[in-house]
Amino acid sequence: MANKAIASVLSFEKKLVVSDGYMYGTCWDDEHKSKAEPLKIVEKSVRGTISNRLTPATQNNPAKLNAEVEKPNLQQVDSCALGMEQDTLKLVFSIKVLNGVEKPSACNNAAFAQSYAEAAKGYMEKTGFKELAYRYAYNIASGRFLWRNRLGAEQLEVCVKADDWEQKFSGYDYSLRDFSEHKELEALAEKIAAVLAGKEAYLFIEVEAYAKLGMGQEVYPSEELVFDKGNSRKSKILYQVNGVAAMHSQKLGNALRTIDTWYPSFGSAEGAGPIAIEPYGAVTTLGKAFRNPKEKVDFYTLFDKFALGEPLASAEEEHFVMAVLVRGGVFGKG
Repeated sequence: MANKAIASVLSFEKKLVVSDGYMYGTCWDDEHKSKAEPLKIVEKSVRGTISNRLTPATQNNPAKLNAEVEKPNLQQVDSCALGMEQDTLKLVFSIKVLNGVEKPSACNNAAFAQSYAEAAKGYMEKTGFKELAYRYAYNIASGRFLWRNRLGAEQLEVCVKADDWEQKFSGYDYSLRDFSEHKELEALAEKIAAVLAGKEAYLFIEVEAYAKLGMGQEVYPSEELVFDKGNSRKSKILYQVNGVAAMHSQKLGNALRTIDTWYPSFGSAEGAGPIAIEPYGAVTTLGKAFRNPKEKVDFYTLFDKFALGEPLASAEEEHFVMAVLVRGGVFGKG
């Protein structure tokens, strides 16, 4: 066992490589694809009101309260919307699926690398990556990657192409709360599984999603992180590529790997539905980690056992471990 100690240098390349998503405006009744125009980011200058929580002294003093309310909350923000002749958002991106999850991209312990490779190949032979591939296919077909743009859409369609194969999905046929069985997803899932299981070298997937939002409605590209807010004249900066509104590849990838329903509190009042695959089950918007190391359900606890050939308690734990490795990352010490 000493020779199989956990590697201090260990990393895996991601196996789902997602491009940025480009946003266009079009019309639902015009067969979606014709006359699609790139959406632009525009600046707005707005005068807001004070809405933050006030100190008790201000709350209890009407004069101070009125003085606070009168202060102008001036902001410059980015905004993006469909044109008044457009009612549909078109989002275009691509996904490259790669094999080789059984091989770390960096590992400084040969015995550990061999032990892990044997465990990973055993998983691949036993499951064929069918469960994970189905969930990735489900998230593509459901349009989960649209995030806020998915909410309130009158209609939702996702067109998927891979080599000479293509298929259309109605996004609202798929709940975002589970991964129920849909036979029409089998073809796409099989293609993804074949690559992850090492039967094919790679798969290139093109995705076009259409969300009917209404004439001139606002759309939501990714928001840029402003590091130095003191020197920034805008309080909200939206992402764009060569003048075209866009969504970060990281945000699209996060949606595709939102497949973790195996954490302990899933389905309970404390749960959050499916969450993105993360070593500690972190959901930053909730400020919570759903896979606490104290409960022995975090990635590192499970991976150390799995990689050294020890059996895990359930197939779900194996799915989670392999999903984290498909996600990729640096998993060494320090």
